Amino acid sequence: MLDRLNEALEQVEEDPGGPVDVAAMARAALTSEHHFRRMFSTLSGMPISEYVRRRRLTLAGAEVIEGRRTLLDIAVRYGYGSAEAFGRAFRAMHGIGPGEARRTGAALGSQSRLTFHLTVEGNTAMRYRIVEKDAFRLIGPKARVPLVYEGVNRPMTEFVKGLGADVHRRIEELSDQEPHGGLAVTVAHDPDQREGSDVDYYQAAATSAAEVPEGMEALDVPAGPWVAFRFDRVGFPEGVQRIWVYAYSEWFPSNPAYRIRQGPAMVKAEYDGDTATGEVWMPVERTGA
Repeated sequence: MLDRLNEALEQVEEDPGGPVDVAAMARAALTSEHHFRRMFSTLSGMPISEYVRRRRLTLAGAEVIEGRRTLLDIAVRYGYGSAEAFGRAFRAMHGIGPGEARRTGAALGSQSRLTFHLTVEGNTAMRYRIVEKDAFRLIGPKARVPLVYEGVNRPMTEFVKGLGADVHRRIEELSDQEPHGGLAVTVAHDPDQREGSDVDYYQAAATSAAEVPEGMEALDVPAGPWVAFRFDRVGFPEGVQRIWVYAYSEWFPSNPAYRIRQGPAMVKAEYDGDTATGEVWMPVERTGA
């Protein structure tokens, strides 16, 4: 999988001025666009569109300093419709306009070419299971919060603390299937899942209940397979957050028969001070590999 991801990124180098065709990159990687976007952003820490923009402006910067082409020719070569648009983008990345950079030979910013490799480390072994689930519902209170990749998500924490013991007890009572009990559920809206982008966050139960209690909302989830990663006494929240990095850097490349599919991510956790034990559930689909 990582080899195919690297091959897909060759398109950026071969045609740096062409449109950002993420669907074509995903086809080159023999996966879905949704899985490609999620894998890239998780492994690199940035959306694929941001990487392409930064690589273009890195290559364009080298040509600006070199001085062989006009600034307009460079702008067109790297996909900008006008010298003004190129100048704005150039300044946003490099902190200086292209004309001034050429005159002064200024030091410019740089986005290195990314290449992904699988590193096998014995201490990253993690237990997982594949679970086939029928269609079900997630029912519970919902809030819109920003996506935070590392550390405490304060809006999320404040939302949970504000629910009260009665609400948590009602959620537990609704639970009638795996994963059992109260769940932390996130539904992303940004396909690249940028840091700070909006996600719908539920404190919810997986249930077959038809009635939605007052003050709660329902999310209908279609039937399909899930991968559930077990974690035991890991630091919270950082240890749980690292499971997503493990999944995309190691588990999916080592298990090409599966890829991520659209759907909510679910976390079932029991807390003991600053540690947590439980499972992270991710919706997957079979690739036919």
